[in-house]
Amino acid sequence: MDFDLQWLLWGLPLAFALGWLASRFDVRQWRREQRESPKAYFRGLNFLLNEQPDKAIDAFIEAVQQDPDTAELHFALGNLFRRRGEYQRAVRLHEHLLKRADLPRADHERAQHALAQDFMKAGLFDRAEQAYQALEGTAYATEARLALLGLYERSHDWHRAIDVATKLEKSGAGSFATRLAHHWCEIALEADIRHQPDGAAAALESARAAAPQAPRPLVLLGHRAAAAGQHEQALAHWSLLLPVHAGVFGLVANDYAHSAKACDRQAHALALLRPLLAQHPSPDLLEAIGRLDADASVQRQRITEMVRQQPSLSNALALLDRPAPLSPAEIELIRRAVAVAAKPLQRYRCAACGFEAQQYFWQCPGCLGWDTYPPQRVEES
Repeated sequence: MDFDLQWLLWGLPLAFALGWLASRFDVRQWRREQRESPKAYFRGLNFLLNEQPDKAIDAFIEAVQQDPDTAELHFALGNLFRRRGEYQRAVRLHEHLLKRADLPRADHERAQHALAQDFMKAGLFDRAEQAYQALEGTAYATEARLALLGLYERSHDWHRAIDVATKLEKSGAGSFATRLAHHWCEIALEADIRHQPDGAAAALESARAAAPQAPRPLVLLGHRAAAAGQHEQALAHWSLLLPVHAGVFGLVANDYAHSAKACDRQAHALALLRPLLAQHPSPDLLEAIGRLDADASVQRQRITEMVRQQPSLSNALALLDRPAPLSPAEIELIRRAVAVAAKPLQRYRCAACGFEAQQYFWQCPGCLGWDTYPPQRVEES
């Protein structure tokens, strides 16, 4: 059969024309999709700005369907899912991103970080730990370590918390000395519960080495010494609080007075506590001095002066507990203390937003709700 060249001459232009039409159709379709995709994206942003997260999610889903290769849309949608508490959907979306072979390294790390946040918010701490550990050596390494530090503190895994805090400090993320001291103190408490005194002592030494100025190790060292009957040593530990943490001394004031009486050092303790009470007045210091000073009239004067300086209910109660009848001046001081303490309770509180006011409002000035104020004051509820 002879081949007719005439058909070839006619076929080539026809094939070219059909190819050109097909390409024009594809370009138009692509341009239309590109126009529609930004519209859906900006529509989602508009819903977000108007605090309409449900509609924003629908718009972003539409944008992702039109342009499934855009990672930025996936990240926006994943963040919305997490904010709404739809953690399972956020996890699926970010896991899908991580499976994409064409994803740039920066976006891959970003997706891994987002996935770790999803697990953390969902309460899946074991999976969150693995996801954060996978970020080691990435641009999110510091954020991941901070998250792991919080995770280990929450689960009371103090040794791992110490490892992470040490790495953070070495990387220049800031000082974690005080935090490390607390971790070692927690380890010491656990060792005491397990009746391991040597382990507790070693942990407290590490706490002191991590943060020599931290008050908690000194407090615990004093408590352990007093519990062992070593009251002189307990006084020595607690006395170290005064130069740097005089305000914290009130936490151990009564224990200090007990140890001072146990080793017959009341005079020394009184000489230390009296000027401290003038600088840092507190009910605990006042009570500790009362344990050491047998002069009831002098102690009554101290309490009266304390009520005058700090008209609190605790100080007023201390004055009421005195055995002798109250003088008119003392009664007036107690009345002032009760008035000061009662003032915050003599308010109306909105049941919708918590806005408090001295007068009753039918419409809340805070949330503008009607009839949201109960007709009882705070102290009555």
